[in-house]
Amino acid sequence: SIVHSMVEYRDGSLKAHLGRTDMRIPIQYAISHPQRPAGLAPPFDLTASPLEFFPPDPKSFRALDLAYAAGRAGGSAPAILNAADEVAVEAFLQGRLGFLGITEVVEGALDRTPAGPVGSLEEVLDVDRRARETAAGLIAGAC
Repeated sequence: SIVHSMVEYRDGSLKAHLGRTDMRIPIQYAISHPQRPAGLAPPFDLTASPLEFFPPDPKSFRALDLAYAAGRAGGSAPAILNAADEVAVEAFLQGRLGFLGITEVVEGALDRTPAGPVGSLEEVLDVDRRARETAAGLIAGAC
């Protein structure tokens, strides 16, 4: 993907990070931050890479709808989504969960972990712990 990230502001303006489809650049940045040494990849020619944008397909990208729903719900829901995603991705990287199982685990954790308002860091950490436990249980049950 040429668009590595994009932020939309309240006024409707957008900022995007564009670059080659080459992971060496973000890895180099992560290692050398805050410096920006010369890139490992050739310069990016935006005129040679036309951009096309399409609405995401909710059937293909179910996790996107889950993230929007968690954001709208607020409270602890985004923390639940994040914690379950981290556990599911780790299981995927270890070969204990299929790629499509990541979304299933996140959705299951959102369904099974009570969400609500949070008023302190301790409450966020507690819901994070519970969501991780729920996600781990879902993964164990799937294997």
